[in-house]
Amino acid sequence: MSGSAAVGVYETVIGLEVHVQLSTQSKMFCGCACTFGAPPNTLTCPVCLGLPGALPVLNRKAVELGVRAALVLNCTVRPESRFHRKNYYYPDIPKDYQISQYQYTGHPPLATDGALALEAGGGTRRVGIRRVHLEEDTGKLVHAGGRSLVDYNRSGMPLMEIVSEPDLRSPEEARLFLTRLRAVLQYAGVTTGRMEEGTLRCDANVSLREPGGPHGIRTEIKNMNSLRSVERALRFEEARQRDLVARGAAVVQETRHWDEARGLTFSSREKEEAQDYRYFPEPDLLPVCVDAAWIERIRRDIPELPEARRRRFVETHGLPEHDAGLLTETRPMAEFFEETVRLFGHPKTVANWLVGDIAAYMNAAGVEIEEIAVRPAALAGLLTLIDRGTISGRSAKEVLDEMLRTGRTADEIVRERGLVQISDTDELARLVDAAIAENPGPVGDVKAGKDRAVTFLVGQVMKKSRGRANPEMVNRLLRDRIGAS
Repeated sequence: MSGSAAVGVYETVIGLEVHVQLSTQSKMFCGCACTFGAPPNTLTCPVCLGLPGALPVLNRKAVELGVRAALVLNCTVRPESRFHRKNYYYPDIPKDYQISQYQYTGHPPLATDGALALEAGGGTRRVGIRRVHLEEDTGKLVHAGGRSLVDYNRSGMPLMEIVSEPDLRSPEEARLFLTRLRAVLQYAGVTTGRMEEGTLRCDANVSLREPGGPHGIRTEIKNMNSLRSVERALRFEEARQRDLVARGAAVVQETRHWDEARGLTFSSREKEEAQDYRYFPEPDLLPVCVDAAWIERIRRDIPELPEARRRRFVETHGLPEHDAGLLTETRPMAEFFEETVRLFGHPKTVANWLVGDIAAYMNAAGVEIEEIAVRPAALAGLLTLIDRGTISGRSAKEVLDEMLRTGRTADEIVRERGLVQISDTDELARLVDAAIAENPGPVGDVKAGKDRAVTFLVGQVMKKSRGRANPEMVNRLLRDRIGAS
């Protein structure tokens, strides 16, 4: 099949390889701390630097978190798995090999054959999870000033790789899957899932094929550091491969990197195969044995997951399904909502502000809820001022903008700017009388039953009060003064 007309019948096939940093206090095989943002090369020891004679010791907590992830992904946890040495020569691996798990006959990885439910196209379908395995992270290369530097703080961090089946059919589905996966792992307490800190990283394999036919030649995409980057990179690669097919050119199996600034992928190297890494069993580590009793103890400790919390928000707080879905998309957002409701007991009001003004700010700034300057107590304080009639809803939006920029409290901003709402009847009456005197036309329209003119007059009073007048009282006074019903 050739030519651009034929390209349209090809379907996109996407599989994801998601690397998840586990929420442990120490590294996978040594006692060095797992701390983000520490000065370069300060969290190292002979083990994670691969010095001669240093022997690895497996982190039990990392295994438990791996099993927990496998359970929430409906995988089969293998009673015995082994670590292997994955050999390659690169500056970010001081030992010249990475300790990982690989599927050998008789030596499966930690867990296999799972699935994650994905709501897409108006329905729910199953996306397969091929395997969940444990490994250590590599160091980090920093390219600056014509030199390449290496920071080994990340070397040896506990890492879990989740490999999906090639069941995704569009960049949008891939982003949705990754969003859902991150939420499930966050709720389960497996990882923070902060892509900006590298605790969740994603590679993708992309190919084209005729519907139902054999898989085409795939390319691997790396260096995608946000949900938005994943979707953009896959959309570019999908279009690039379709263009190659339309021109009769071959798709080459290779690793490509995503360039966020230029919005394109570029070739990095030919794709390695498993044999290129020369896997063999790690001689310094015993097999990992997970019995049924241990699995059951881990299962009992799994906390509330996203779907259960979404249902609870709908049933307990009376939230619309859409709002409950947005509020439970990440664990930090759900916890922010619940803490604010604890301090200000009006869940629907809290939800409106979170999915409205605050979500709009987060989208524009490209930040997550845990990164904004406003915390639950501060938001509850702002909503309390509105509820008491101290400030108007219009003024509250102005106050929230300042809170998000500076981290100051609503009380401080309201006092400084003189935004206390005017609710004194005599003062409001003077403002209303002035608006009536200055706008005889709209007053006549109100008398003629044109209700929209009342809205105009309310706006004139709000303008005179610089947004401080109580709009409900203004509306009532206007109708009383004009004699409208």
